[in-house]
Amino acid sequence: MTDVLGTCTAWGDGVCVVEPDGAGPREPVTIRLADIVSGKPVPPRPSPRLRVSPQQAQLRAMGLFPALETERLGAWTLRRSSAHDARRANSVLAMEPSGLPDETAYAGVVDFYTEHGARPIAAVLRDSEPEALFLRHGWVPESGDADTVFELASVAAVARTLPSADPEVEVVEDGDLVTARIGDRASGVAALDGDWVGYRSIVVAPEHRRQRLALAIMTALVGWSAERGATTAYLQVLGDNKRAHALYDGLGFVEHHRYRYLAAPR
Repeated sequence: MTDVLGTCTAWGDGVCVVEPDGAGPREPVTIRLADIVSGKPVPPRPSPRLRVSPQQAQLRAMGLFPALETERLGAWTLRRSSAHDARRANSVLAMEPSGLPDETAYAGVVDFYTEHGARPIAAVLRDSEPEALFLRHGWVPESGDADTVFELASVAAVARTLPSADPEVEVVEDGDLVTARIGDRASGVAALDGDWVGYRSIVVAPEHRRQRLALAIMTALVGWSAERGATTAYLQVLGDNKRAHALYDGLGFVEHHRYRYLAAPR
């Protein structure tokens, strides 16, 4: 017996026609229904960018903070920055087991941030082994914020949803980092890491909201990154930020993973 994996394009008149998936010949395969022994539906395979692990996706996202200082602690990454106070730049990235004995890894986190005069904070996935480790030591949510959603999209697909470039947007480059600004009304930042580009700090002054300024900023940033060969776009937004989710959903971003921050008790 043989098998074929693909999309069923016809079923009737005693035959089934399947468009094969994968490499090799792409000619449709016609199979007599009487010859079919078994079959089952197979969900579409996710995009390659969605198959990246949360830890690997987060490592690509560190390019948004160029002044970041990092140290490895097994599979974890200790992060700190004297230029940014964002939690993403001042926490241990611990979204998979460290590969070290639990207490060794835990002590390494506490010692690192204590030595730098900072409260130890960890970015963890819910219901993960690292989360359980920190919770056993009495760690608590770092704040009352909702979980953070890490979202991905195709740069080309996002570009197709955006309006024409707005000449009011000023774009200032600094190496692989760029800032787009419309006076003091709106701004945003993008950073390249290979063929990945991240967006952060898309901010519109409250008195200027509902004027499509965020779209204008995104148009400038996406255009800049597409011109430089970026193919995968990412951003991070709090799960309860409905306005931001409405914007990014409309641009084609989809959820990759959610995570939260835990902090050592004071």
